[in-house]
Amino acid sequence: MTTNKVTKAVFPVAGLGTRFLPATKSIPKEIMTLVDRPLIQYAIDEARAAGIKEFIFVTSRGKSALEDYFDNAPELEAALKKPGKEHLLDVLESTNMESGAIAYVRQHKALGLGHAVWCARRLIGDEPFAVMLPDDVIAAEKPCLQQMVEAYEQTGGNMVAAMEVPPEKASAYGVLSVAEDMGSIVKVNGMVEKPKENPPSNLAVIGRYILTPQVLNNLNRKKEGAGGEIQLTDAIAEEIDESGKVYGFRFRGQRYDCGSKAGFLQATVAFGLARPELREEFSGYLHDMMALEKAAQ
Repeated sequence: MTTNKVTKAVFPVAGLGTRFLPATKSIPKEIMTLVDRPLIQYAIDEARAAGIKEFIFVTSRGKSALEDYFDNAPELEAALKKPGKEHLLDVLESTNMESGAIAYVRQHKALGLGHAVWCARRLIGDEPFAVMLPDDVIAAEKPCLQQMVEAYEQTGGNMVAAMEVPPEKASAYGVLSVAEDMGSIVKVNGMVEKPKENPPSNLAVIGRYILTPQVLNNLNRKKEGAGGEIQLTDAIAEEIDESGKVYGFRFRGQRYDCGSKAGFLQATVAFGLARPELREEFSGYLHDMMALEKAAQ
């Protein structure tokens, strides 16, 4: 199947991050760090690996530090060049973005994820596009969005990343109703946002999407869904009846919910242990902590 390449990605980052107060009083949640890299850097690196060339941020007031993060820092570069700290210059270089590669639009009211994506409609135009939620950090040998782009080249249509969750946790997610299970790809015949009971499956949607421009037209109707918000899930679900081309993708990797404190801590431990220069000292510390806790019991 011939499909248009996905070269644009939308990053909804307008949230206030209230679960991380007081830190987020002055620091955007998206630049809080796992080890030494901000959450948003993990998302950008994943997008780049998938072939994304244009990065659209949906922001709000108080996010200027996020915008500054991707700018050049000539004073810092000069300070690193003088003592010859080339390895740090390489690290810094990876955070810079080409002029014109990033665009910012404002979401003035918190009306839901669907509304945030709708705010970027003029920059998306008439092309397929990705949506990435930086709160969902995915550790994978092959980056999650890259896996999805490769699968999308076979299917076209709309695709959402999906993972299996226990039934008692389904009410926190959009959940897929499966028409046909083809292994890593499932054909979807229904989507329910945060079902209170009787979820249609145990496949939950997480923060990676590849969508057609028609979804933007659906969002343009501004229908309120769960929680009185404009839900992206609802706009995608409309495409099941219209085109029949909505798919779930079981990605290979471990997802961490860094929008929650527990998930952020879990990710910090996992990514810390994955770093060769930190593993021995950090794992030793964790072992000692577990031994002390066991002794105290």
